[in-house]
Amino acid sequence: MKFRTILCAILVVASSATTHTKETWKQLFNGKDLSGWQIINGFAKFYAQDGVLVGEAVVGSPNSFLCTKEKFSDFTLEFETNVDPQLNSGVQIRSESRKEYRDGRVHGYQVEIDPTDRAWSGGIYDEARRGWLYTLDTNPNGRKAFRNGEWNKVRVEAIGNSIRTWVNGIACADVLDDMTKTGFIGLQVHDIKDDQSKQGIKVMWRNIRIMTTDPAKFASKPEPIPQTNFIANTLSDYEKQTGWKLLWDSKSTNGWRGAKIESFPQVGWEIKNGVLTVLPSGGAESRHGGDIITTRKFRNFELIVDFKITEGANSGIKYFVDPELNKGEGSAIGCEFQILDDEKHPDGKLGVAGNRTLGGLYDLIAPVNKRFNGIGQWNRARIVVRDNNVEHWLNGFKVVEYARSNQMWRALVAYSKYKVWPNFGELKEGHILLQDHGDEVSFMNIKLRELD
Repeated sequence: MKFRTILCAILVVASSATTHTKETWKQLFNGKDLSGWQIINGFAKFYAQDGVLVGEAVVGSPNSFLCTKEKFSDFTLEFETNVDPQLNSGVQIRSESRKEYRDGRVHGYQVEIDPTDRAWSGGIYDEARRGWLYTLDTNPNGRKAFRNGEWNKVRVEAIGNSIRTWVNGIACADVLDDMTKTGFIGLQVHDIKDDQSKQGIKVMWRNIRIMTTDPAKFASKPEPIPQTNFIANTLSDYEKQTGWKLLWDSKSTNGWRGAKIESFPQVGWEIKNGVLTVLPSGGAESRHGGDIITTRKFRNFELIVDFKITEGANSGIKYFVDPELNKGEGSAIGCEFQILDDEKHPDGKLGVAGNRTLGGLYDLIAPVNKRFNGIGQWNRARIVVRDNNVEHWLNGFKVVEYARSNQMWRALVAYSKYKVWPNFGELKEGHILLQDHGDEVSFMNIKLRELD
């Protein structure tokens, strides 16, 4: 009898241990009806049919979302999806709808479903907020994952500040962000404006399930794809391993000085709550605190700077800067990623064909295909330099690409305000500069990795 009691106890413990070492999934869609879901925004049609959840586009409807009534924090989500090639869609995670935010507009992280030639399925979009957080332009293998006209399996791991996605087993996105910790799951039927030919086109989902018990325990291993980090002034393990370093420590002036003085300016710049701000002084160029530059020079590099502009503001991020070139009035000389309120600052209408607008190579090359998050919102500039080849990226979109130190480059310079500076833009290495143009502009997440 005693032996049986002990054996039973052992079996109970073993059974309990087995339970906690297995993945525990919950079905979000019962295959029969929309129990547990509610429509928020728009008036697209949602219904269950033969074990499939169908979203049907309606002409004139804004983006429509079928959302779980339950909210989720850390989880692994899996679903299958099949979408008409004419219809863009997505799945919201950790999303919200609050009356005080744009009258209840659904907003938050969206896992993209993109059947177009752009092929960004599995990318991360911040719906009705910051726009694209992770396009797949830097992950060409991920762009091949989605199969048009077929059922595709998507996996999403939202654990702590990490959001990672897979499409058909291929890693697509890796984002670190701490803006929203919890929210509902939502299925999107995108608006189709007034195109009557698209009336009734469908996106479908099935096998929608979620794991909320110990998702970190069953998390997938890190994948060798680029990671995007939006957590203020931090370096992730991935970034450290791939050579990134903070160019500004978010607390001090270490590593920076005035462009025309040997120390950091005593006025005109403010460090507060992890943000570096050039203070307003009437819009004049480098007349107050003045430009600041790195104490080091850089040759081949990838640079990230998050910036936020006020209405009518003008500033810039310069590279290949030689502070000895201009000892007089005005800014130090170098190639410039333009930061500008294109609508309200007069410089946006000057120059040639938009070559003085946001994201462009100032006074030389106009940006294309740019996405601006708006006044008072954080935007991300990325500059990539490999010898004479340079790229400007704005909020995940490549907006400028050029080669310098060749005949075309010199022709561009000859037709610009820089023609007075011999061999402009042809330095092998130079300082990086943040510009004081007399308007309030803020910076953070300033980080760089040197390239071979």
